[in-house]
Amino acid sequence: MKQVPDSAQIRVHPVTNTIMRQGVPTIINPYDLFALEEALRLRDKFGGEVTVLTMGPPMAEDSLRKALTFGADRAVLLTDRFFAGSDTLATSYALSMALLKIGQEFGEMPVIFTGKQTIDGDTAQVGPGIAKRLNLNQLTYVSRINELDQEAGTITVERRAEGGVQVLSTKMPVLITMLEGTNEIRRGSLADAYRAASAKIVTWNAADAGITELTKCGLRGSPTIVKKVFAPQARAETAQILSAEAGYDAAAETLMNEIFKHQPALEAELMRFAAGQ
Repeated sequence: MKQVPDSAQIRVHPVTNTIMRQGVPTIINPYDLFALEEALRLRDKFGGEVTVLTMGPPMAEDSLRKALTFGADRAVLLTDRFFAGSDTLATSYALSMALLKIGQEFGEMPVIFTGKQTIDGDTAQVGPGIAKRLNLNQLTYVSRINELDQEAGTITVERRAEGGVQVLSTKMPVLITMLEGTNEIRRGSLADAYRAASAKIVTWNAADAGITELTKCGLRGSPTIVKKVFAPQARAETAQILSAEAGYDAAAETLMNEIFKHQPALEAELMRFAAGQ
């Protein structure tokens, strides 16, 4: 999961064109809460543990403790100045290395969940990037988990696709990116809240996570270059109001011709509809 700036108060650095996080209120990326809840549901049904991982500045510990109040078993914070300014390529590298370390320290990870994207970057690239680096099967835009067969080591899900829903099954380990609106994060128990307040957050720097190729981290490992960030200018023209009297008369015909002039594809579509095609 990721700690992100409150989208209503995001500021952009005028020189580096990166998001300025200092002094901006932060929240858990909303899409990641759907991933967290799905992980907790699988744990409740099949056993195991839920480990929450985030990469960010030390203040990201606040979001990790929040995740613990929802019922996560463990939280890991990956923080180091070498990670500053990371794009999706550098982020996926650092997180994949940290996940390998988590596997070594705390046991195998049959399912890794992420949100479909973050509200500050909106790229939806980090989850698939991690899957590629770790050579994992990946299921993106998942709306529902239908079945998990521990003996066969398979998982079956519904995935939202253009024009419909796909039902896919794959071998584990697997990385899943969850869609929004697929569930609702639980409230968490009072016991979890007390535990979260005093829990030890596992904190790793680059060396702790086994990251030796620092040139792949941060700005140095980020080939993405943001040329310009700007707010779109308000359009000067106003909507044009076209009107005609009820019924098919000359004014109505003039009106339709004017509409078709601005929307040429609409006329062909209406003609096909009239012909029953």
